[in-house]
Amino acid sequence: MGASVQQLILILELFFPPELAMQQALYALAVLVSLYPILRLHSNQMNEARRQNPQTGWMRSIHTLLTRAFHEEANDVEAWTTGINLAPEYSNYICRDLDRLYTLLGVSENNGNPASHLSRPPRRILTTSRLDCRFCPVGDRNLLPSLRRRISKKPNQHVWLLDATYQWVSADLIVARCSKCKADYYPDVITQKVQGSHRRTQLLEYDAEYIRVSKQGVWAHRKIALAQEKAVQRLHCGWSNFADWVNDMTEDINQRLTYRQAQKLFVEHFSRRLLLAHGESETFTCDAHAPAKYLTAAVREVIGKNGGVIPGAMDHGCMDCTHVKRYGVPVVNAGGAADVVGSEAGPAGPIDPTVVENPLPPNLPEFVPMQDAPPPGAPLGYERLSVMDGKTVTHKKCALNDCKGPLHNYKNGRFCEEHLPLRLVCGIIPCGLPIRSADAVTCDTPAHIEWHKQYEDRFHRLNFPGVQRVIRRQAGTAAAPGAAHPVRGPSLQVQLQALGDTPGDQVVHTFKAKTIYCLQTIQWACGVPIGWGKCYKSESAPQVLGFLNKVWEDHPDKRPGFIVYDKACELLRHIVTQNINDSWIASTKFIVDAWHYIGHRATDILCRTRCNPAPTNGSQPDLVIIQVDENGVAHQTRAFNTETAEQLNSWISGYESQLRQMTDVNYDFYIHVLMMIYGEMVEKRVVLKNRELTDEFWDEVNGTTMDLDLQ
Repeated sequence: MGASVQQLILILELFFPPELAMQQALYALAVLVSLYPILRLHSNQMNEARRQNPQTGWMRSIHTLLTRAFHEEANDVEAWTTGINLAPEYSNYICRDLDRLYTLLGVSENNGNPASHLSRPPRRILTTSRLDCRFCPVGDRNLLPSLRRRISKKPNQHVWLLDATYQWVSADLIVARCSKCKADYYPDVITQKVQGSHRRTQLLEYDAEYIRVSKQGVWAHRKIALAQEKAVQRLHCGWSNFADWVNDMTEDINQRLTYRQAQKLFVEHFSRRLLLAHGESETFTCDAHAPAKYLTAAVREVIGKNGGVIPGAMDHGCMDCTHVKRYGVPVVNAGGAADVVGSEAGPAGPIDPTVVENPLPPNLPEFVPMQDAPPPGAPLGYERLSVMDGKTVTHKKCALNDCKGPLHNYKNGRFCEEHLPLRLVCGIIPCGLPIRSADAVTCDTPAHIEWHKQYEDRFHRLNFPGVQRVIRRQAGTAAAPGAAHPVRGPSLQVQLQALGDTPGDQVVHTFKAKTIYCLQTIQWACGVPIGWGKCYKSESAPQVLGFLNKVWEDHPDKRPGFIVYDKACELLRHIVTQNINDSWIASTKFIVDAWHYIGHRATDILCRTRCNPAPTNGSQPDLVIIQVDENGVAHQTRAFNTETAEQLNSWISGYESQLRQMTDVNYDFYIHVLMMIYGEMVEKRVVLKNRELTDEFWDEVNGTTMDLDLQ
């Protein structure tokens, strides 16, 4: 049995120094209870030998730990700091008769866990941290209206809380209300009534300690959401896996975290993080207590639909993506571009004009334009390099090839809302006849019925892991020694019978929902993401150019000096052909990344002269630097990492199976989350490796340093 109030007063009078502050005495009691297992070891040693010295090693450990605790707390709490370290004296005073002190406290082996009796947490109260209304103007006595308890049939609502220790505990939810504007204040949101209607909207509380994950009265501590964030970042964990893991951690088999609640926790947590990052936290509103899908859609409309720009990415700079501008000598001939640094193969050597397949566009100068070096002491400027690529991480869309609309029904639908009437028409185009029954997808034409049957037999068990397995097998067969037709990469070959005079692989149908073509991303050479978008039919030059225009639409003065892309020569040719005065021509140079460049044709003059990632002839001094090895030998090396897009794609591949099953809304929200997480990871790595831009860098850029390297 624990100590009574009178016993506690007696304990403080007998065992604690009179000058000890009350908060220090209560803290010492908690520390003493945690030290009880050491006292048991001391008592056991004393019982073994009658002539045992009372000051055993265990007792000295108790004294040391208690002294250390007093010292640390005195340094942390300003009220305890007296200027004199009295921790040893306090510890000596308290340790004089510990056995009787523990007896009076009621701490013994028969009481189970002794620490639980003094440190048992009280019943949790979930309420707002605000005291005054944030909407109403200042009232009488120059004070804001105070919040009152909301009057309801259940003023204290019983809820379940998943606390920071992964245990389900019972809690009470108490809602506050402003008596003037009738705004309700919950621990995680503030709801307001829309004038002239019964609808209520909510504002998110961005520092909420508790988050509602279900309308049925289920809440979670913020640390659970932070744990889910790390699980997503490090383990590529989905909502269902996280819910199963939490349920394995808890001891309560009657209360479980459902998959929907795990998704709600994910959406609530990252909605707050994304809105804060995009600067929309003060203005964002949505329907009160909205389900996860509606909150996701509302946040997506604010931060970016079908693409977006990562907050703060335009202003990023580090030693891995931003270099001082370097100047070289003019290049004598456009056809004399050299090979890429560090490559054994690629477009190299002199070009025979008779075998040129892709000559320069007529409106492009034959010689590579060069920029003259500024006079000594003038600003040099700087160059930044970004890397762009497409990744086949997709989501479903309307079955019509030219339609970009999302599906009306992502469970088993085929059409967007606009083309939903087509579900009553034969799926083979251009038949146009009505379907033969409500659950059919073709008309009553025997050839169409038979073709669809063979299509179902081929694809009814097709899934993502199965496709990957088939591709691996085909890749292994193609790479085997003696293969009849070896291929450079895996491919999934599908054969269907012809429909009349149309080959099977050319039959146009709407039996299955289509997918977008790829996810297009761009990031700095250090890896920090800049923006993302979608290509719907192909990764064509017009779509990629539209993506670039969208990303830098609001930041035209922050375009990079170089953009690395595996099809940079095609993109540059498209830009020059469409508009030679396009602003991209003046601001940015488009180059091919080092890996793909070795596979481009030497007869493409545009690729050789304008898109070489690291030419050795001095035509692009910003792309090649001189480094001296341990033996004192100078080498030309690439100045930037041109493969960061492949590294980002490799990381995103871990989420591919999740993203393929999502709606367009959840897909966009999840990509926003992944880009933000990846950017933060890279930013932390830049800081840890001391790769931030220094004052010396800016002095050199601005021409204020005396030692300028103009090479």
